[in-house]
Amino acid sequence: MVIREKISKEKLREIIGDNAMAKMAVDVERKVLAIGCDFHVFCAEELLRDGSRRKNLWGANVYPDGTFDFTAVFNIRPIDGNRSVEIHNEDIRGDVESVMKTLLPL
Repeated sequence: MVIREKISKEKLREIIGDNAMAKMAVDVERKVLAIGCDFHVFCAEELLRDGSRRKNLWGANVYPDGTFDFTAVFNIRPIDGNRSVEIHNEDIRGDVESVMKTLLPL
């Protein structure tokens, strides 16, 4: 599900459902995200079909209590200076967090 405008707490709870977390991909250029996919890469694929460019997509997770992290397998991108599942670049983390806080009730 691609999110372009802020969603409610109820909608976020519906997306997370009985899961421990919701996976998402965030487009830091277009300031949109896709959430609720089985794998981060599936959310990224939704955004690519929606017009995003791969270089602008980063993975994250949100938990039922509203906390989040910056961990996803597709964040491993040595060419972009990220050699871990976690986003280490503070600027990119800040951009991802900004989009998440704009669109999700965190």
